[in-house]
Amino acid sequence: MAREPNPHPLRLRRKHGDGRGLDVTAADGARLARRQSMRGAVTAGLIAILAFCIAWAALTSATGRVLTWMTVVLGAMVGYAIRYAGRGIDRRFPVLAAVLTLAGAVGSNVVVAATTTAAAFGTDTLHVLRAVTGMTWPVFFEEHWNAGDTFFAVLGAGLAAFLAPRKLTRRQFYAVRLWREDSDGH
Repeated sequence: MAREPNPHPLRLRRKHGDGRGLDVTAADGARLARRQSMRGAVTAGLIAILAFCIAWAALTSATGRVLTWMTVVLGAMVGYAIRYAGRGIDRRFPVLAAVLTLAGAVGSNVVVAATTTAAAFGTDTLHVLRAVTGMTWPVFFEEHWNAGDTFFAVLGAGLAAFLAPRKLTRRQFYAVRLWREDSDGH
C-alpha cells in the first residue's frame, strides 16, 4: 500500500480503497427505478397470502391448535415476496407490504376460524366461508379476534415493511441518490 501524501496526523491509514469517488451516474439510478414493478409486488404479495392461508389452515387442522404468532411468518413471506418480485427502491413497497400483511392477517384468521368451525360442524371449510354474511363479522371480531392477534399482525406488518425494499449495494444506493437529486433539481 502506498503512503498517502501529507497524511493527517490524527487519522489512521486507509485500508479500504484509494479515496476516489464511485463511477456511477444518475442514469444508473434511473435504470434501477425503472426496474421496479408495483404490479409484480402486489401479485407476489397476494400469492404469498394465499399460500400462507392454506398452510396455516392445514397446520391448524393437523395440530388442533391455533398458533397466533404465525402471522409474523406471514409478514416475512409477504416482505420477501415483495422484495424479489417488486424490486422496489422507494417507500411504496414497504407500505404495500405492511398493508397486505395486515389484510392477510385478518383474512388468514378468517380462514383458520372457518377451518375450526367446519371441523366442529362436520363440514368443509369452503362451505363455511361461503356462508359468511355481514352479520358474521361482528361475531368474528368479538369471539375470535383478540389482542394477541392484533399484536402479532402489527409485528408481522412491521417485519414485512422492513423486508420489502430491495437491498442495494453501495454503488446502487449512490446511483439512486444521484438520480433523486437530479430529478428534484429539474
